[in-house]
Amino acid sequence: MTVDSKEPMQAGEQTSSGQDQAWPSIGEAIVVWLRVALLSFGGPAGQIAVMHRIVVEEKRWIDEARFLHSLNFCMLLPGPEAQQLATYIGWLVHRTRGGLIAGGLFVLPGLIAIMLLSWIYVVYGEVEAVAWLFFGLKCAVLAIVFVALDKIGRRILHHPLLLLIAVASFILIFAVALPFPLIILLAGFIGFIGAYLNLPAFNSLGHGPSGSQSSANAPSLLGDRLPEHANTSFAKQIRLLGILLALWLTPLLLLLLLLGDTSVYTNIGVFFSKMAVVTFGGAYAVLAYVAQAAVETFSWVKPDEMLDGLGMAETTPGPLIMVTQFVGFMAAFRDAGTLSPLLAGTLGGLLTTWVTFVPCFLWIFAGAPFIEKLRSSKHLSGALTAITAAVVGVIANLAIWFAMHLVFEKIKQAEVGIFQLLIPQLDSINLLAVLITVLMLVAAFKLKLGSGWLIVLAATIGLLAGFAGLIN
Repeated sequence: MTVDSKEPMQAGEQTSSGQDQAWPSIGEAIVVWLRVALLSFGGPAGQIAVMHRIVVEEKRWIDEARFLHSLNFCMLLPGPEAQQLATYIGWLVHRTRGGLIAGGLFVLPGLIAIMLLSWIYVVYGEVEAVAWLFFGLKCAVLAIVFVALDKIGRRILHHPLLLLIAVASFILIFAVALPFPLIILLAGFIGFIGAYLNLPAFNSLGHGPSGSQSSANAPSLLGDRLPEHANTSFAKQIRLLGILLALWLTPLLLLLLLLGDTSVYTNIGVFFSKMAVVTFGGAYAVLAYVAQAAVETFSWVKPDEMLDGLGMAETTPGPLIMVTQFVGFMAAFRDAGTLSPLLAGTLGGLLTTWVTFVPCFLWIFAGAPFIEKLRSSKHLSGALTAITAAVVGVIANLAIWFAMHLVFEKIKQAEVGIFQLLIPQLDSINLLAVLITVLMLVAAFKLKLGSGWLIVLAATIGLLAGFAGLIN
């Protein structure tokens, strides 16, 4: 891939804020983005906070306003917003190669860790101690999802109309099974019209990294100016996008031609490619879509295995959507054909990761030059505000879905008119799961323990409960 190596400014040149600040080399960028990746635990909120601390407060590559604008754009895209945010900022500082480095390194530690854990899971998953460990992890994951729901809800739902959008989104996806992309389109349209009519609910974005706003006016490397490479030519954009499209779709075409449309690899590639296009709203929204499809439609994993996979993603650095690698691994592992199950699973996991993340680079490189020129658009901001409110309802759906499958062993589905309801059998309740989850919620909300401590604590309780004979 041919990439212009000229940086937006020369080393030592003054920034637009009048401050002398040497432009970081590619080597320094690699170190910084690897550091961001290795510290990116705790889901999107934690990952975005780490990125903010390093690139805004510590390195001062961009300022607060540009960081939030970049995040706003990434929230509008399908896929994991934290990885796309890293790609966007990498592109701002070091053009296309900077975006490839930042986005690629953000994924790499999680890819390696999830693959190793997947091997351990299928080889030793039936060992009692491992089962006890993952039992505790599931409870911690559920508590973490509720914490995320609380944080995002408090930050986003600052107006009754936004709360109404969130509630309607939850009902439409949980009880009516309306496709998530349609919900997002409806919310975006409402936000766009609301901003056009100057409704107060859509005049502010209300989301971004928590913490001090003192960095808002701090001098930064890029300042407030439009990067030179945002004025890219149409021919360069088409060439770059053509390369990325080929990297994304060529493996799918080869799989279809060589293995046919019934192969597990073809199904994995096609499904997760569709996911990369239609799953808007960040990791938690994506997980709701993937979990229901992987469990109920394709039967690639069981509900408890989906929670195990999410536990792996929560305990490793990188985006939570890396759980899809575990899903692809398990799907191919169970349908290995003439290959050894471990090799088949490895290939399935790598294929899943490839078709999940290559489109993320495509969205960023296609849209970033235009988004940089639209930083003052109130209509874009209004659409984003409504979409993020709808995402709160989707995360609530994910939390309830996970909770029901963790706490109850038997769940049936009932149709009442247009509603499709999941109804748990009360006599199948797992009281130990309820107890551990409640303890994790207390630790999170009252004791303010972070996700890492919650995971360690819950895993320890799970092991102790298993040794005490409390887990069947």
